[in-house]
Amino acid sequence: MTTFRMPADEAEARAVQDALRARVVLDEPGPPPGTGRVTGVDVAYDDGRDLVVAAAVVLDAATLEVVAESTAEGTVTFPYVPGLLAFRELPAVLSALEGLPVDPGLVVCDGYGRAHPRRFGLASHLGVLTGLPVIGVAKNPFTFRHEEPGPRRGDTAPLLDGDEEVGRALRTREAVKPVFVSVGHRTTLDNACAHTLALARDFRQPETTRRADALCRSALREAVGGRPGAGPGSVAD
Repeated sequence: MTTFRMPADEAEARAVQDALRARVVLDEPGPPPGTGRVTGVDVAYDDGRDLVVAAAVVLDAATLEVVAESTAEGTVTFPYVPGLLAFRELPAVLSALEGLPVDPGLVVCDGYGRAHPRRFGLASHLGVLTGLPVIGVAKNPFTFRHEEPGPRRGDTAPLLDGDEEVGRALRTREAVKPVFVSVGHRTTLDNACAHTLALARDFRQPETTRRADALCRSALREAVGGRPGAGPGSVAD
């Protein structure tokens, strides 16, 4: 079981990120797109109950059919702080991954890896703790600037912090706004973008994210369904 020590406060959390950042592996290409397994992870919250539910959905990378899935429920014990979301989400995500009956292969997070102020977002943190190849595919660019990529599927533009490319804006659907791809651990940015395109065949987001998002929201509804005050408004975005 992967161990996770919850920091006492924001300062300690940032220190943990700074300490673990040196363990990120950036010189491995990662598995080829369209081969093996890929796993999406995502979380849903009920803030009124400090409840978080994580989902892990394993897909066959060639067919995008579901191979296995797992959910895990936990209690939120760290406050919402931009840049420190990993400390709210990782305990439940790790439990969901550990509940899988198969090796997850490459893991895709709905979030950031190197495209993070301390170059250590959720995708990097998860990769270092598990040793798995991980990429981040986010819906928004966080704090970094970018030019608009071309209108065609596969067009990209660098996501920049000063002159440093920390990720890429990637167009997965023609004339639809891009997603934002960054390396987490044990893969390259080129490969991360290729995986994202291979997984986003019919929609803007990769199928891993779509499936994991649907599963964690469904599991959250079930978790709060029998509790006082439960209702549609309790499912957090």
